[in-house]
Amino acid sequence: MRIGEIAALAGITPRAVRHYHHIGLLPEPRRQANGYRSYSLRDAVLLARIRRLTELGLPLEEVRDVLADDAGRELAEVLGELDADLARQEREIQERRRVLAALLEGPLTADAPLSPALVELLKSAPTTASPAAAKDREHLSLLDTAVGGDAVYAALRPLAEDPAVLRLYERLDELDGAAADDPRIAALADEMAAAVPDEVLAEIPYIGPVATGFGQALLADYPPAQAEVVRRVMQTLTARMHRRP
Repeated sequence: MRIGEIAALAGITPRAVRHYHHIGLLPEPRRQANGYRSYSLRDAVLLARIRRLTELGLPLEEVRDVLADDAGRELAEVLGELDADLARQEREIQERRRVLAALLEGPLTADAPLSPALVELLKSAPTTASPAAAKDREHLSLLDTAVGGDAVYAALRPLAEDPAVLRLYERLDELDGAAADDPRIAALADEMAAAVPDEVLAEIPYIGPVATGFGQALLADYPPAQAEVVRRVMQTLTARMHRRP
């Protein structure tokens, strides 16, 4: 058989056959006097097996391992891992569909898409024109993918519903344009940190190096006095998190 014939028999393209030769997955067949490859039925069987394995989702490197293992032990192991991976993907798809269904149930806001849990949390917060509160909402939207989760937002809900928190935001707004050594900073930072319950800190997962980069970007997003308040709050909360059991 010529390359076009064996490719058609296996249901792939001649280009794929040449690629398998190039990477050593399919041995080179003998060549005729005119230089053309001449494939045997055994080559066709091997090529068909390669196609079946790749259609299952195995990468070519794993296909090579499977073909090299005549006893078939490698195939059983690889297919088991593939099945587990497909099961994981299936769960992820189901979760994405659940999130999409929840989003489609309600009106989509300008900051959509957000997780359903965060949407419910933001709905529970009282309406305010505070720029600091709006900025906090943006930061939550950003962190939704990093530290979000039903448990985190459930812990945050009492804080979001507390009217006293609005007054803290308003006091932070009043520091817009103030100097970084403004005498109001220390008291406000202490009160804002104290307002965050331990239950919230207990639900925030460790995000490693991301925390440092995010913290620097967060502070750069505020004018000097507000940035100093936020820096002190972050410092206090971090110390509390490190002390937790």
